[in-house]
Amino acid sequence: MAGARGTPNKDASESSGARGRMKTYTVKAGEIERRWFVVDAKDQVLGRLASSVATILRGKHKPTFSPHLDVGDFVIVVNAKHIRLTGKKASQKTYFRHSGYIGSESHIPFLRMKERHPERIIKLAVKGMLPKNSLGRATLRKLKVYAEAEHPHEAQMPEPLEFGH
Repeated sequence: MAGARGTPNKDASESSGARGRMKTYTVKAGEIERRWFVVDAKDQVLGRLASSVATILRGKHKPTFSPHLDVGDFVIVVNAKHIRLTGKKASQKTYFRHSGYIGSESHIPFLRMKERHPERIIKLAVKGMLPKNSLGRATLRKLKVYAEAEHPHEAQMPEPLEFGH
């Protein structure tokens, strides 16, 4: 409450001063708890699955999320060869590669990529949804993609994760 001539009361100045401020909590590197999730990509739409996986990898589902720290969880994606696209994208979508030499660019159609390297489809889709810096590269290392239903990460006891798409 203000006193005469607008002079602040002692109680009011203490609560708004430096001692009464709320501090923003930032998780420390040793306090980060990482869990393992397994996602079945069978008959899932590629972009919807990739955006949900990118959210889990970054840790945006956690209350301790911080944009400058890697607080996300590990994600295992199985059945990558059964991913699907909507509309005509299966016949129109191509993946671009370039070796760095003049004239050596290559465009790989989605269907050929799906039969030869189905795990790369999901990995590239998720990579496009992560930050383009060292934090994004570190986050992408926590993504494990397998074309079939088997994976070698049973020792980590992954929890099944369902997306409502």
